[in-house]
Amino acid sequence: MEIEILDAKSSKSLGKCRVSGDTTLQSLKSEVQRLKPSLTVHRQSLRLEPRGKAPKESETLQSLGITAGGKVYVRDLGPQISWKGVFLAEYAGPIFVYLIFFQRPSFIYSNASAPMSQTATIAAACWVAHYAKRLLETLFVHRFSHATMPLRNLFKNCSYYWAFAGYVAYHVNHPLFTEPCQAMVYAGLATFVVSELGNFSIHLLLRNLRPAGSTVRKIPVPDANPLTQLFNFVSCPNYTYEFTSWVGFTLMTSCIPAGLFAAAGMYQMTMWALGKHRNYKKEFKDYPKNRKAILPFVL
Repeated sequence: MEIEILDAKSSKSLGKCRVSGDTTLQSLKSEVQRLKPSLTVHRQSLRLEPRGKAPKESETLQSLGITAGGKVYVRDLGPQISWKGVFLAEYAGPIFVYLIFFQRPSFIYSNASAPMSQTATIAAACWVAHYAKRLLETLFVHRFSHATMPLRNLFKNCSYYWAFAGYVAYHVNHPLFTEPCQAMVYAGLATFVVSELGNFSIHLLLRNLRPAGSTVRKIPVPDANPLTQLFNFVSCPNYTYEFTSWVGFTLMTSCIPAGLFAAAGMYQMTMWALGKHRNYKKEFKDYPKNRKAILPFVL
């Protein structure tokens, strides 16, 4: 059968494609690219109405009720970049920015002759370890549902992470930085380390839920690792552990900018967690009713 492809913004016809009822939207994207080479498959969002919601790419034309002579609208998502590329850039930057303040304080401060404090040294090690873990997870652990994201996200995400790295590093590595008591430092360090291990454990569990090359979704449940037991209480324990990592870092440094970074991250992760929590409950009818989104028994 033959269907017509139209631009979702202008309703201008891009041409017609010969397809079958079993053709999925994902396969149709290749046909659209043949009609307009500049619209690569990753730039396309296909829908049944110009302003309609995009169906799942696994849907077939037949299941969507599209017959011979039907119309499909395509929206140009703009220039794209790989998810992995964005993650590598946004996580590598904070390491280099932070280490400028830690290893070359004379570049930043006028009175940088005093040796770096023990707390600042521990904080730098924690900061680098956190983002090094993220880089390694991006390369070897995470499996992405989508191949690309809009290029503009690269600048938005990098600005957030890199700017906060400079803001926190400036205060923690400042010659006038006052160390908190050792009990506070080690309590914060212990919280940070356990939370990082917990975050990594959750990421491994989520990776194992989704076979390579698939978009299979299952209800996540704890495995033999005790740090994954948080799944009994929240839908997104990786975000919970991420937040408590920065709470630990804030306790360790007793630094207001670190606390602001933790709060900003918590706000964004709460929005993500609430959305994922709603999707879990909508997708799985037997989803555990006692789970919260990100904070056990609270939120």
